[in-house]
Amino acid sequence: MKQKTSVLFLFCLLLAFSLQAQGQTQIIAHRGYWQTEGSAQNSIRALELADEIRVYGSEFDVHLTADNVAVIFHDDTIQGIAIQSATYDEIKDLTLANGEKLPTLQEYLEKGKTLTHTRLIFELKPHQTPERNQEAARTVVEIVDRMGLKDRTEYITFDMDAGKEFIRVAPEAAVAYLRGDVAPAELKALGYTGLDYHYNVMLEHPEWFEEAREAGLTINVWTVNDPEIIRQMVMSGVDYITTDIPEEAAAIAAHPVTTIENI
Repeated sequence: MKQKTSVLFLFCLLLAFSLQAQGQTQIIAHRGYWQTEGSAQNSIRALELADEIRVYGSEFDVHLTADNVAVIFHDDTIQGIAIQSATYDEIKDLTLANGEKLPTLQEYLEKGKTLTHTRLIFELKPHQTPERNQEAARTVVEIVDRMGLKDRTEYITFDMDAGKEFIRVAPEAAVAYLRGDVAPAELKALGYTGLDYHYNVMLEHPEWFEEAREAGLTINVWTVNDPEIIRQMVMSGVDYITTDIPEEAAAIAAHPVTTIENI
């Protein structure tokens, strides 16, 4: 028993040194910090709150309307209206769960410019065709650049055509792929700077942790809301965790190694 506890103690020490060398896992608030009073997913208030708790980033979802207005919302439809098929006039007065008006990207970024701590983790939602995905990527990059926020914005997408266009038109930006169906070496060859996969994908492909590091890619996992899986991902050395519980996740990332009883 004494030998076993000594091994466990040594393991924890080595793990702690390893985590310290790698740097602390950073936390990204999924659709902003919305699980609190007065907030809502993808609201401007959720962005403000993410900045207040000083997480690394606040993730948000972007669609283009039929007349090329970029709006912030997760689902393809809002109150039964297909966002990408509607004009902005048809949806501009619709509201989020906290009563905020559906924000445009312009409005969201205007608020982002006033904040000081949190990076903008920009998810472009898939559009109908490869050409439309490429056009959407170009359109939103132009808006971000015009707002003077290119140094604070990172791009993520499930769509490969959009991702390649981000890489082409914003070569200095961090761009990560979300779908989880491409190995790290291939992503690197395509010009991505990171992978951003569901944690189950990484658990099914544990070799991808090391492969991503060898390729020089950052590793983000989404959407991790179980404290024990958050701890597991931190101990695996991921760079970022996207979560709906950012304050709890940040506390775990800061102190991932718990005391072992009876040492």
